Amino acid sequence: VPKIKNRPKLDVTQATTERNFITPVRAMNEYLLKPTDLVDLRKFQRRSPYVDAPAITVYLRRDVEMRALQVWKTFENLQRELKKRKQLEESYRDSVLNVKKILKEYKRLNDPEAKMREEVLRSSGRVVMSAILINSTNFLFKALAWLYTGSHSLFAEAIHSLADTCNQLILYFGLRKSIQVPNDEHPYGYHNARYIASLISGVGIFCVGSGLSFYHGIHGLLHPESIESLYWAYLILGGSFLSEGGTLMIAFNAIRKGAKAAGVSFKEYVFRSSDPSVNVVLLEDAAAVLGVAIAAGFMGLTSYYDNPIYDSIGSLLVGGLLGGIASFIIYSNSGALVGRSIPPRKIEAINKCLENDVMIRAIYDVKATDLGNNFVRYKAEVDIDGIQLTRHYLDTLDLEVLLEEMKNVKTIEDVEAFLLKHGENIVDLLGAEVDRIENQLKKQHPQLRHVDLEVL
Repeated sequence: VPKIKNRPKLDVTQATTERNFITPVRAMNEYLLKPTDLVDLRKFQRRSPYVDAPAITVYLRRDVEMRALQVWKTFENLQRELKKRKQLEESYRDSVLNVKKILKEYKRLNDPEAKMREEVLRSSGRVVMSAILINSTNFLFKALAWLYTGSHSLFAEAIHSLADTCNQLILYFGLRKSIQVPNDEHPYGYHNARYIASLISGVGIFCVGSGLSFYHGIHGLLHPESIESLYWAYLILGGSFLSEGGTLMIAFNAIRKGAKAAGVSFKEYVFRSSDPSVNVVLLEDAAAVLGVAIAAGFMGLTSYYDNPIYDSIGSLLVGGLLGGIASFIIYSNSGALVGRSIPPRKIEAINKCLENDVMIRAIYDVKATDLGNNFVRYKAEVDIDGIQLTRHYLDTLDLEVLLEEMKNVKTIEDVEAFLLKHGENIVDLLGAEVDRIENQLKKQHPQLRHVDLEVL
C-alpha cells in the first residue's frame, strides 16, 4: 500500500489569476498580440458559454502576459499603444456609424426580436396613437364650448380630454422605451417601462383630471352662476361620444385579441394589466364615454330646471369616475412593477416540462416573474441526478480505454490526476446539460426570455 503524503489544502479565499483562461480575441485586444504570437502558447479546449456552439480555444492568462512582455518589453509601452489605438478608433467613429445604420436596418428586417418590436408598435402603438389624435381634438372642441357656455360639467370633460391626451403621450413614450434592446446597464431589457408610463398616467388622471373636476364642481356648488345656451355643448359632446366610442372599440378589440393569444379571459387580461398601454386607453375611453353621458345628462337637468347646481354635481361625478379609474390603473401597474408572478397554471406547465427531464430529480424555490411585453423570467433550484449524469458521461467514453487508464493508476498522484481529469469533464458536461434544459424550456415556452437554473 503506497504511503499517503501530506498535500497542501486548497485556499479558496486566496485571490489569484494564475489559472485564469483568456480567449484569443481578448488576448489580441487587451495585449495587442498577433495570431502568430499565440501559435506556440499552451491551448485548452473549453465548453462554449453559448447554446449549441462548438468548444472554444483559450490560453492561460499568465502565458499571454509573458508573451506580451516579450513583444512590448514593458507594460508601460503596451498601455501607451493601447491609448494611441483608442484615439484612432474614436477618430473613425463617424464613418463606422454609417455602417451601423446599415446593419441595424438589416437586423430590423431579419431579426425575430425586431419583428416583435414592430408588432408591438403596430398593435398597441396604433391604439395609443389613435387615442392621442382623438382626445387632443376633443379637448380643443370641449375647451371652446366651455369658454362659450361656462358649464362646469363641460369644463370637467375638457380637463378629462386634456389629461387623457397628456397621459397617452406618456404611454407612447413608455411603449417605445419598453421595446428598446437590452444593454449592459439593463441586461433584462426595458419591458417595465410600459408599467412605469401607465403608473404615471394613472397618477396624472387622479391629480389633474379628478382633482380639477372636483375643484370646479365644488366651486360651482359654492358659487353658482347662470349658464349660457348649451346647444353647441350638446353638439360637441355628441361628437365626443362617437369619437371616444370609436377608440374604445379599437382598444376593446386589441385587448380581446391579446387575451385570446395569451389563453386567458378578457377580465383576467385587464385585471392583470397584461398590456398596460392598451389597458389604460381602454379604461380612459370607457371613463370618457361614461363621462360624456354624465355631463350631457346633468347639463340637460340644468337646462330643464334652470338650476346650475345639477351641472356642478355632474362635474363632481365625472371627478369621482376619473378617481376610480385612476386608482385601478395605479393599483394594477404598481403590482406589476414590484415583481408579479405569472398565473399558477402557467408555472405548473413549465415545472412539468422541467421535472420530466431525465436529469432532474426535483425542483425547488421556483420563481416566474412577468417582465412585461409577454416575456417571463424563470428561476428554479434543481436537484441533478448524479447517476444519470455519470452514465451520460460514460456514454461519451470508450470504456475499454477507460479501464486501461484505471489499471495504470498506481500512486496517490495517479489517483489525483485521474479524478481531476474526469471530474473537470463531468463538470463541463453538467454545464452543457443545464444549457440543454434551459434551451428546451425556451423552445416549449416561447414566453421565457431568461431561464436561470441553479444546481443544488
